[in-house]
Amino acid sequence: MAKQAPQSDPAQDAPVVSAPHHAAAGLPAVGHSLRMAGEQMSARRTLATLLKVNQRDGFDCPGCAWPEPDKPHTAEFCENGAKAVAEEATERRITAEFFATHSVAELAERSGYWLGQQGRLTEPMLLAEGATHYTPVSWDKAFTIIAEELAGLDSPDGAAFYTSGRTSNEAAFAYQLFARRLGTNNLPDCSNMCHESSGSALVETLGVGKGSVHLKDLHQADLIIVAGQNPGTNHPRMLSALERAKRAGATVVSVNPLPEAGLERFKNPQHARGLAGNGTKLTDLFLQIRLGGDLALFRALNQLLLAAEDAQGGVLDREFIAEHCLGFEEWAAEAKRTDRQEVLAATGLPFEQIEELARLVLRSKKVIVCWAMGLTQHKHAVPTIREVVNFLLLRGNVGRPGAGVCPVRGHSNVQGDRTMGIFERPAPAFLDALEREFDFAPPRHHGYDVVETIRAMRDGRVGVFFAMGGNFVAASPDTLVTEAALRRCRLTVHVSTKLNRSHVVTGARALILPTLGRTDRDRTDAGDQFVTVEDSMGMVHSSRGRLRPPAPGLLSEVAIVCRLARAALGADDPTPWEEFAQSYDLIRDRIARVVPGFTDFNTRVRAPGGFALPHGPRDSRTFPTSTGKANFTVNPLTAPEVPAGRLLLQTLRSHDQYNTTIYGLDDRYRGITGGRRVVLVNPADAAELGLVEGGYTDLVGEWHDGVERRAPHFKVVHYPVARGGAAAYYPETNVLVPLDSTADISNTPTSKAVLIRFEPDSGLPVG
Repeated sequence: MAKQAPQSDPAQDAPVVSAPHHAAAGLPAVGHSLRMAGEQMSARRTLATLLKVNQRDGFDCPGCAWPEPDKPHTAEFCENGAKAVAEEATERRITAEFFATHSVAELAERSGYWLGQQGRLTEPMLLAEGATHYTPVSWDKAFTIIAEELAGLDSPDGAAFYTSGRTSNEAAFAYQLFARRLGTNNLPDCSNMCHESSGSALVETLGVGKGSVHLKDLHQADLIIVAGQNPGTNHPRMLSALERAKRAGATVVSVNPLPEAGLERFKNPQHARGLAGNGTKLTDLFLQIRLGGDLALFRALNQLLLAAEDAQGGVLDREFIAEHCLGFEEWAAEAKRTDRQEVLAATGLPFEQIEELARLVLRSKKVIVCWAMGLTQHKHAVPTIREVVNFLLLRGNVGRPGAGVCPVRGHSNVQGDRTMGIFERPAPAFLDALEREFDFAPPRHHGYDVVETIRAMRDGRVGVFFAMGGNFVAASPDTLVTEAALRRCRLTVHVSTKLNRSHVVTGARALILPTLGRTDRDRTDAGDQFVTVEDSMGMVHSSRGRLRPPAPGLLSEVAIVCRLARAALGADDPTPWEEFAQSYDLIRDRIARVVPGFTDFNTRVRAPGGFALPHGPRDSRTFPTSTGKANFTVNPLTAPEVPAGRLLLQTLRSHDQYNTTIYGLDDRYRGITGGRRVVLVNPADAAELGLVEGGYTDLVGEWHDGVERRAPHFKVVHYPVARGGAAAYYPETNVLVPLDSTADISNTPTSKAVLIRFEPDSGLPVG
C-alpha cells in the first residue's frame, strides 16, 4: 500500500552539498522513479500506470510536451514523467475532514511541497466570506456562486480566466468559447510566462509562432545548438533524441550559464549500454555564456558567417534568401558593424569559442537551434530569438529536413491550448470562424495577459479570478504583489487535482473544484471519453486515462466548463453545453470547423500517433507573415548590465520539481540534497562579495521602483556558474521578480535576469 502523506513539513534550508554530477539518468533515475512512485502508489498500480504513459492506447504524460517517437518504447517515460504520474495517480486523498482539521491560515504556513504531498482532492470546497475553513459545497451550488459573481460584475472584463498548460484541447476550446460568449478576451495562460517571447518573435519572422521541426528532424541534423535549456531535468526524453542524433553523426553544442549533467553525458535507461555502461557523451562544445548574452553570441556568429561569405563565397543560401526572405541587406549591414568588445563583454566567452562554433556551422548543412526559458525570460528575449532566426535563414535552415527552429515547450499541451484559442490577443480570423460557427459576436478588444491580470486585480478592475489548473500564486512574478492582488478579488476559483499554494491565497470567497486527471478514466452517459493534446512539435494525438477516479462524482475539466457555462449564460444560450459535456466528439467536430488544420479531426486523431498540424514554413517554405516572406530583422546588440557588488540571478528548477510542483527536496545532478533554499554562486564572485560557502544570506532584488523585494535565508553554494550570475530555485525566488520587469513586446516576466545584492541572513521565513 502507498505510504501516508507526511504530517510534518520538513525544513528546506539545510541541504547537504556535494560535487555536481557529469551524467544523467542510468540506474539512479530508474531507482528514483520507482521509489517516488512507490511512495504514492501500490506496486501493482505503479506498474499498470507507468506502462500506459505516452502509449498509443494510454495517456499523455502530464509533464512536458516532448513528442513521442513513431514507435514508443515500452517504458516511454522519464524520471520526472514518472514523478508527475505518481503525484497524479497517488492513492492519497484529501477529504472534507482534512479541511475541517486545517484552517486556511494554518495551511498558508505550510510549504508548497507539503501541500502537494497530501493527495488528490475529492469534492468541491467553499471558503465562505469571513470563514476560517473550507467546507463542502455541492457542484450546483458552486456553479451558482460563480454565475452570480459574474452576473454582478460591471463588465465581463471584470473576470479573468487563467489556463494551465495541462488542459486538454477539448476543455480549452470550450473554456475560451465560454469566456468569449460571456464577453471577454481575458484569457491569460502559462505561455505568457514562458514561451510568449518565442511566439512573438516567430510570428513576426516566420509567420507561425511554433517550432518548425519534427522529432525525425533532430535525428537527421548535422548540428544541434541547445541554448538556454536544461533537458536533463526539464525535458529528459529529449536526451534520447540527442543520443540518436549523435549516433547518426550530429554535433551538439550547448549554450548555458551552468554546466548541466544531462547535456554532458546521457545514460539511457531504455538500453543496456545506458544502465551498465558510460552512456553517450552529448555535448561536443560547451559555451558557458553570461546571463543574457545569447543575442550577442548569435550576432557575432552571424557576423562571422557574413565575413566568410565575403571571403570565400558559397556560405549563404543566396537562392533561398532571394526567393523567400526580405530585409537581408539592411540586416547584414548592421550585423557587419558588430563590435567585438561588446560581444566579449556581453557573452563572457573567449572569441576563439565563438569562432569554433562558426567553423562547426560552416561544416554543417542541416542546423537546428533548440531553446527554452534561458532565452525567453529576458528583457531582450524577442530580439534574441529574432537573431536566432536570422542565423538559420542565412543558410536556408528553415523548411527542409533536419533543420529549423525548435522552441521546446515546458508543459504538456501548453501549445495546444494556444491553438484552441487560449489567448488574450486572438487573431481576427479565429474570431471570425468562431462567430460563423456559433452565431455570436465575440469581443474584439484585447484582453489581459498574466502580468496585466495581476495589475487589474491589484487595481480593482478584475474581481473574479478563475484558474483552470496550475498554481497561479507560485508561478507568477512578484509573489507578494500577486498574493495581495488575488486577495482583492470578490471570488477566486481553482480547478485542481492537488492542493497548492493558490488555494490558501484567496479572494473574499474561494472555491476549489476537484477534477479528473490525465490518468483517470473519463466516463459519461455516452461512454468512455478521450481527450487530445498537441505536443511541442505540432503533433496532435489522443489521451485516455485508465484509473478509477479518486472519488465518485468527480467532474472532468470539460464537464466543469460546460456546467459553469450553462449556469452563467442561462438556459437561452444556444450552445449545446450539455451535449458537449457528454460527448467530446461533438466538441472536436466544432474545433474542426473553427481551427485551421483540424479538418476531419475525429477520424484523424483516432489513427495511431495522431496527425501533424500544417506549418507553412516547414511544409512548403511559405511564410504567412505581414510581408508574405521570412523577415530578417535588425536587433540592436544589448545585454544586462550588472553593477559592482551585484549579481544577476536566474530562477530555475531543481531535479525534484516540475514547474511549481515540488516532488522532493533534492537536486541530484547539481549535488544538492535535502533542501531548496540555496543560491548557486561562482567561487570567484563569492570571494569578491564575501560570501562564505555554507553560510546564509538574504537575496535582495533591486529595481527602479524603490520597492524592497527580499528572499531570506539562502545557503550559499559555490558552483560553476558563469561569472556575474547566480541561480536559485523558483517559486522561492519569484518574490524577487518585479511585476513590471518584463520582456519587450511579449511582456514575459524577466525571471532569468533579476538584479540582486546580498545582505546578512534574517532567518527562515514561515510558509
